[in-house]
Formats: sequence, C-alpha cells, structure tokens
Amino acid sequence: MEVTGKIIVALPEVSGTSKAGNQWKKREYVLETLDNYPSKIFFDFFGDRADQYPLAVGDEIKLSFDIESREYNGRWFTSIRGWKAEKTQGAAAPAPAAAPAADPFAAAAPAPQAFTPAADSNDDLPF
Repeated sequence: MEVTGKIIVALPEVSGTSKAGNQWKKREYVLETLDNYPSKIFFDFFGDRADQYPLAVGDEIKLSFDIESREYNGRWFTSIRGWKAEKTQGAAAPAPAAAPAADPFAAAAPAPQAFTPAADSNDDLPF
C-alpha cells in the first residue's frame, strides 16, 4: 500500500534486545496526508530500514507500507510498518503570471484627467 504526505512528528529511535538475544531498533513517525480532509498516520521503520530511510519533520514523502495485526494476551494490536519512503517534491511554486492581454477597448477610452478647481471660484463647498 502507498500513501503520500508530510512528516509532522519524528520520534527518537527505540532499540532493545529480543528474548532470543537479537538486537532490534525502530524509528516512529507521524505522517499527515495532503488530502482535502487530511488524516494522520502513525508508522514505523523497523530494523535496518530505520537507518536506511532517515526522515525529518517537514519532509514530503510517498510511503510504501504493510499493515500488520497481532494478538497478545487476548487483545489485538495493529501497526503500520513502512518498507520504503521516497521523498517527493513539494507542491511546485506557482508559475509567474503572464502579462495581461492588451485591452482592445483601452485605446478608445480617454485618459483620466485630474480635477482642478476654477481659479475664480469662491465656493468653499467640497462638492
């Protein structure tokens, strides 16, 4: 599955040792989709992928992921496990506006003239 969005939270790396004695690590993130009604998606990269795809807040990415569910003590837990992240270009800057087309009627209209009151006017009314 894939989703595109912007990283809004990057949590610190978590690591440990399994019951079998194997070292593990994961990095967790929150992605906000760029839809009309954005949603937030919590996901992680586990193992070597944690170092393979370092992400930072503000990165726009296309995330490829799997959804996994597992049972523990009679309860079910679901996680979104990322397996690939491709950084995408943000929304392209708007292209400069083209020069407005010449108005075909502009030449026919007279140029505006500034108002100057008559020199012999004793009228103090503003209109």
